[in-house]
Order: sequence, then structure tokens, then C-alpha cells
Amino acid sequence: MGAGRAGWYPSRMRVVGVDFGQRRIGLAVSDETALLARPWQTVPAKPTPAQSAAAIAELMAAATDLAPIGAIVVGLPRRLNGADTDQTEPARACARALAELTGLAVHLQDERLSSHEADQRLAERERDWRRRKAQLDAAAAAVILQDYLDAHGPHAGSAGAGA
Repeated sequence: MGAGRAGWYPSRMRVVGVDFGQRRIGLAVSDETALLARPWQTVPAKPTPAQSAAAIAELMAAATDLAPIGAIVVGLPRRLNGADTDQTEPARACARALAELTGLAVHLQDERLSSHEADQRLAERERDWRRRKAQLDAAAAAVILQDYLDAHGPHAGSAGAGA
């Protein structure tokens, strides 16, 4: 998207965030102004990234209360030094499949330490690890999406943009 910050997304467009994993996929969604991200749900991963992407696209299409969706942000796993992990290519494959299936712009966002940050935030209000674990993937997707919105959203760089 080369429109720049001023024309990033039309008003009233949501953005979906994806924390792609081998076992579970966390999903988050922005508000209609694409300013604030919130956890949406966690779904089981499928055997291949393309099958997982199809399941995500199906969920997005069925969630009429989220419409309209303007873009998707997929977390890109990286080591702390910036090198790829064994999950980097599957996440890219999922992003490519999502772009093809939905016709939406799909952006990759560095997700280093997003799960750690999400767990710290959840621990502030939930002491029980089992309950936190059930929410962790969607919360990590919200961290990834919020990082992207803060850096690239319609009000990036303006005062008050962010969580």
C-alpha cells in the first residue's frame, strides 16, 4: 500500500491480526478506526499453512460483525538477532495464502517477544496460568496488531495514537 499515512484505510475498516503457530493461531481485530487492537479468538492450526489460512479466511467471512475488514497483519517470527526461525517460512506461506484467498492487503509484522508481552499483560489480571494460556495466542495477536497499527496506522506518529 503506497498511499501513505493520510490515506491508509477508509474510515470504518477493521484490520485482523494473526499470530501463526504450529498448534494454535491467535486472532485479533482492530476497532473500526484501525487505532486499537483487541484479542478476538484462538483457533487450532491445520496441517499446512494454506489450510490454516483457509480456516482463518472462513472465520473472517462468517464474522459479519467485523465487516468490513480492510487488511490483515500476520506476525513474522524472528530470533532476537533478527534471523529467521523454523516458523518464519510457514508464517509467510500463511500470509501469502491469506492474500490470495481474501484479496486483502496482508502485511508482515515482526513479532519478537509478542507472546512474552502478552503473557505479562494477562498476568496482571489473571494469576492462573491455565486460564492465561487459553487467552495467550489471541492476546499475542493483539500485541502484534497494535504494534503494526501504532507504526503504520492512519494516525501513526500523531499524538494519542496507540494503546
